[in-house]
Amino acid sequence: MSNHKSATPGIPHNSSSSDTAGAGSKVSNFISQIISEDLQSGKCQSIVTRFPPEPNGYLHIGHAKAICVNFGLAEQFGGQCNLRFDDTNPSKEEQAYVDAIKADVKWLGFQWADDVKYASDYFDQFYAWAQHLIAEGKAYVCDLTAEQASEYRGWATEPGKDSPYRQRSVDENMDLLERMKEGEFDEGSRVLRAKIDMASPNMNLRDPILYRIRKQTHHQTGDKWCIYPSYDFAHGQEDAIEGVTHSICTLEFADHRPLYEWLLEHLPVPSKPKQYEFGRLNVNYTVTSKRKLKQLVDDKVVDGWDDPRMPTISGMRRRGFTSQSIRNFCNGLPISKSDGVVDIAQLEFSIREDLDKNAPRAMCVLDPVKLTISNFSEYIGGDVETMVAPAHPKTDMGQRQLPFTAELYIDRADFSEDTSLSRKKFKRLVLGDYVRLRSAYVIRAEEVIKDSGGNITQIIATLVPGTVGENPPEGIKPRGVIHWVSATEGKKATVRIYDRLFNHESPDKGESDFMQYLNKDSLQVLDNCWVEPGLVEAEPESRFQFEREGYFVADRYEHSSSGPVFNKAIGLRDTWSKGS
Repeated sequence: MSNHKSATPGIPHNSSSSDTAGAGSKVSNFISQIISEDLQSGKCQSIVTRFPPEPNGYLHIGHAKAICVNFGLAEQFGGQCNLRFDDTNPSKEEQAYVDAIKADVKWLGFQWADDVKYASDYFDQFYAWAQHLIAEGKAYVCDLTAEQASEYRGWATEPGKDSPYRQRSVDENMDLLERMKEGEFDEGSRVLRAKIDMASPNMNLRDPILYRIRKQTHHQTGDKWCIYPSYDFAHGQEDAIEGVTHSICTLEFADHRPLYEWLLEHLPVPSKPKQYEFGRLNVNYTVTSKRKLKQLVDDKVVDGWDDPRMPTISGMRRRGFTSQSIRNFCNGLPISKSDGVVDIAQLEFSIREDLDKNAPRAMCVLDPVKLTISNFSEYIGGDVETMVAPAHPKTDMGQRQLPFTAELYIDRADFSEDTSLSRKKFKRLVLGDYVRLRSAYVIRAEEVIKDSGGNITQIIATLVPGTVGENPPEGIKPRGVIHWVSATEGKKATVRIYDRLFNHESPDKGESDFMQYLNKDSLQVLDNCWVEPGLVEAEPESRFQFEREGYFVADRYEHSSSGPVFNKAIGLRDTWSKGS
């Protein structure tokens, strides 16, 4: 404690290493074992992986694992990882998604090799390869409608039948494809299909679509093209062009691998990448379908893709999660050949663990009631006494200065008039009893002032002199410790209390509409909170533990010294687990 006056009490900015994460630790799994064997045998001299998102939405927690796997393996084996956008569907893609994805990958602490790559970079080559397949009798232009094509395709237990257009001549197919490219035909009137096997037990090999007509402007190529390759046609050829050695996908692409390999086998590609699949990350109390996430945005259930309740990387960042905690969570999960569901509490544990180590402490009163110290002037000269408290109890982050004044705010829940409450049951301030103010004096509640409705508007208290950093005199035993903020030197702030967006552990399973499981208490906005004065100068995205309340972050976009805004990242403990 210091008795000197401080004109600008401050709090240190937490420039934690959390957001500048380095390479992950070496891990052993079936993919890393394959890579190790390929390098040792000379099958490849160095490895090239890729992270290939479609720019049709923001990245979510499942993508975070894929990023950690692909970039992490490249780091582990001294190879490179490409960032490539599979931008083959302009009807659902936007430049804003491209920009957000690049920002997310960088925020997670990864850097892609060379320049960002796009499927659209290779559209001319894809078209030439489509012509090659036609010339080899391996592709044809089909005029079936979508409904007819579905009927001809058959079922998983029933073979399909050949399209009546399957035997068109090479010249006719070449002519039709060129006219498709020139925009002569309407959308949906024709497609280019591979000629494989309509009786194959793998539905993906039943003459899959290679090109569709889409007369829409592309965010990279503008209006150059009005036909676009399918994802399946582009994916393997992109890998081949870029020299990808290990094409790592999630399990839903396992049935697509035979088509991936068929195309590589029948095209004059410069290399032959190999696809491997691993189990995708599913987290309970969460939906990660881009379609459903977009529905939440479009229906204004949330305030955009980066709403702190969203499982998007941008949303988690804005909520106050750290990049290192997300990486720790993802790297702690197995890379297996089966899907599974991870308890969201495991992610939350990673967040708490990282923030506990790296977030400076601060005080914020969420539901303020005024506390006036009636004997302040008897023991303290001047209007303000400056208290000094560590920024962190275990790590040397410096100190913060706390102005202590005659009028304070404490949390309404930290006071009770009920003098019969036992000390074991209520370790806070009770009328006629003592409590310690964090890093300050022991005080005693003497009386309360109420309004006409019987609501407490003010608590009158007295301080016990000589108790800053010292034990009180014999006979005085404080019930506990509570936090506080100066009513005259503290600053008013808006605090957003976030919780899980869904109250059901499997909101998108079964026949039920996932919207029915929305948690109506997922957001509370408190606009009459009071914080330490130094907090208003905190940089956006600075994180703090508000003592006894949880972990909070200065909002990435809206926080300012004139209008401080803090988002609750997570509580100090899990309140969802059974028995909490």
